[in-house]
Order: sequence, then structure tokens, then C-alpha cells
Amino acid sequence: MDSTNSTSTENHDEPHLVPYSLFVAVWMALVGLTLVTVGASYLDLKQMTMFTALLIATIKISLVILYFMHARWDAPIIAYFIIACFVTYAVFVALTFADYYYR
Repeated sequence: MDSTNSTSTENHDEPHLVPYSLFVAVWMALVGLTLVTVGASYLDLKQMTMFTALLIATIKISLVILYFMHARWDAPIIAYFIIACFVTYAVFVALTFADYYYR
């Protein structure tokens, strides 16, 4: 019975300890990207304005999902679902740009 208990505990993920400095660094990156977004809104980027805003937003949401929602340390199946969400997001962005381009 001891061998089954030891194998069942081996299958469980160990808790991960994340240093506060990592959270502060991610938070500072998010603040910096917000400042970049505000700065980019004052530039006349013509047709690249929406692409720039969506690119920065995608980077920011990736940081939030990976670090604040702890997806970086979750099971691999969660990563597949997140990738599927990003692929769906990319399809909708591509469709949006196609509509925006032809108007």
C-alpha cells in the first residue's frame, strides 16, 4: 500500500513558489506597455494604428495570462486551450483587418 501512496503523490504537481520580484517586473512591463500604447496613440501611424494597438494588447494579455493567472506553471492541456484561444483570436483579427482593408 505504501508504493501506491508514493506513486499517487508523485503524479501531483508540486506547488511553485514565485518570487515577488517577478510579479513586480511583470507589473512594470505592463505599465511600460500601457505608456507605449498611450504614446502610440499620439503618433500618426495611418493604417498601422490598429495593428500596433492590437499587438501591444496581445503582449499585455499574454503576460497577464502567463504570470498573474499562473498558466505558465499549469498542466500542458491548459496551454493547448490557451493556444487555441490565441489562434481563434488571430483568425478574428485577420478577418477584422481584411474588412478594414477593403473599406
